[in-house]
Amino acid sequence: MTTSELAQRSLGRRAQRQIMGAKRRIMRAMGPWGVFVQGFIEHPVMVGSIIPSSKYTIRKMLAPVKWDECKLFVEYGPGVGTFCRPVLDRLPRDGMLIVIDTNPLFIDYLKATISDSRFVPVLGSAADVEAIVRAHGYDHADYVLSGLPFSTLPDGVGPAIAAATYRVLRTGGAFLVYQFNPKARNFMAKHFKHIDAGFEALNVLPCKLYWGWKD
Repeated sequence: MTTSELAQRSLGRRAQRQIMGAKRRIMRAMGPWGVFVQGFIEHPVMVGSIIPSSKYTIRKMLAPVKWDECKLFVEYGPGVGTFCRPVLDRLPRDGMLIVIDTNPLFIDYLKATISDSRFVPVLGSAADVEAIVRAHGYDHADYVLSGLPFSTLPDGVGPAIAAATYRVLRTGGAFLVYQFNPKARNFMAKHFKHIDAGFEALNVLPCKLYWGWKD
């Protein structure tokens, strides 16, 4: 490779770093609300709500998790990280949080705002969770959390996600789901025989909570 080609490659890498730096600054300037609203406007079918979950929903949803037994926690549809930070606060030092989202806006925002070696944001589909988990060196997940709007997902996607989630969970693990519509429970019930249910009124909108346990 000539000196000229090496110089051009170096300039290209420098420009790429500058672009990435500018993108991070823009993401931080927008703030979580700005990014969340933009994501909802662009992909309303894939985003469950225009307002992130409340601290009450987060606390109740995560309460049954046995954190000392958790090595891999997976989240579908992390949005701007409303659940990510509480999960990371509870996750053991040797644990990992993999979040999966089809919206590059959310993935870019999370990469720009969460710097934790245990945190892995993935641009992709929740239906591919098994391949994603294996790609990161695991053969199963301990817990999977989802706020995806099952009632508005394209035909076949909800059942595919529920089936893949059941397969990827270890025995004793759980599929944690929070929804405004009870339709998600129907998808879960085809695979999970033991489902606990709850409700959180202090959320916009009030939401239904489900914990499907893999016995």
